[in-house]
Parts: sequence; C-alpha cells; structure tokens
Amino acid sequence: MSSTTWTPTGVSSELARYAGPLWRVVESQRFASTMKLVDTVAEQALLEELVEEAKPARPPGTEKLHYLLATPFRYPSARHGSRFRGPADPGVFYGCEALRTGCAEVGYWRWRFLIDAPALERVDPVAMTAFRAHVETQAVDLRRTPFARAATAWTHPTDYTATQAFARVAREGRAGAIVYRSVRDPDGGTCAAVLDPGAFKKRLPDRETQEWWLAVRPDGIAWRRGQGEALEFDAAPWK
Repeated sequence: MSSTTWTPTGVSSELARYAGPLWRVVESQRFASTMKLVDTVAEQALLEELVEEAKPARPPGTEKLHYLLATPFRYPSARHGSRFRGPADPGVFYGCEALRTGCAEVGYWRWRFLIDAPALERVDPVAMTAFRAHVETQAVDLRRTPFARAATAWTHPTDYTATQAFARVAREGRAGAIVYRSVRDPDGGTCAAVLDPGAFKKRLPDRETQEWWLAVRPDGIAWRRGQGEALEFDAAPWK
C-alpha cells in the first residue's frame, strides 16, 4: 500500500476518538440580507420562511441541526471541490481548533478572490461571524503515523486529488472526521473536516459568537473587532 492509497479497512483500523470545540468563520449575512427588504419583524420572518423553502432539502442526519452546522452539508460543492470534498461528494464541515487558524483559512480564500479579479484593488471590510461547534467522533489524524508519511500530498496548496480520494475512502471506513494541519495558517494550526453530521455533540453551536471585520489587500488580510483586537496575515507565503 502506498502512502496515499488506503482501503476502508485500513482507515478504520487507525480510527481514534476526537472530541472538542471547532471554530468556523462565516459571512454575517443571513438576517441582514432579508432585513433590508422588509419593514417589520413579522415580514422578515415570512420572508425567511420563503427563502428556506427555496433552498435544497436538508440531507439525512441534518434535520435537527442548527443552520450554521447544517449548511455545509446542504449545498453542492464548488466547481473543483475543496480539500476533502470533490465536486460530486457529500458535504463537509470545515472547522479549526483555534480561531486564528479559522481566520487564516477563510481569509486566504477572500485573498484568492481578490488576486483572481485584476480589476479590484482591494476588498472593503466585510462583517464576519465566528462561532464554535462541539464534535465527538471517530477520526483519522493525518499528522500522525502512518498517515504523516504522505504529508506532502495532504498539504499541497492547490492539488486536492489525494485528499479528496482519501476522504471518500475515509467515509467508507466510518470516519466521522479527518484531522489535519492547516495549509493557510503560518503557525500550522489544527483543522478538522467533519464528514458525518452525526459527529456534532450538540445540535446547536455555542451561544456566544464573535463579530469581526475582514479587509483584504493584495499583500495580505486584516481582521478587526471591538476592544482593539486584530489579526493580520501576510500573503507572501500564499503566493
């Protein structure tokens, strides 16, 4: 067996308990977008119901989850997929053990959007919400032996062929999540790709959330929030 070729049985034999909170950062747009279109709370509630009916049906296992937890499993993948999800694969909830890592991961993709749009000089600050979800499941950790031998494949900056193939096998091997090293965080923080919506210990995220503003420039990204908190990432390592 090569370092990147695994069978469901092989993956299953390496499963271990993984538990703890994961940070995820998303754009703060759900209610703000509909509030702009109506005058009263009742009208907004009705509009939200209509919007909900127009969305794709929730896949099995997500019916009782809060929308922030269910959304990654509900919508189709991007054209080329993501690190552990091919275009035709089921949904994946990406989270990070540290908020900083989550900000680096999300910020990278906003930076890529800017770089791929030459007409733009910058992306003005956008409101973002950071929240935590608790998971408890059987997982494989790609940072550890024997998976670590293929670290180059797991952490390739643009080629997801090996990771997407591994995720398919991991699903067959009953893995609820894949733990891996962040490719975008210069500090190499820990990320987890949650494959099974049943991995969530609670159906709701933590009540406390954090509101941040993200600004993007060609040379990097900056995060700001109240009380003078800030995070900055230089884009040089991403080029």
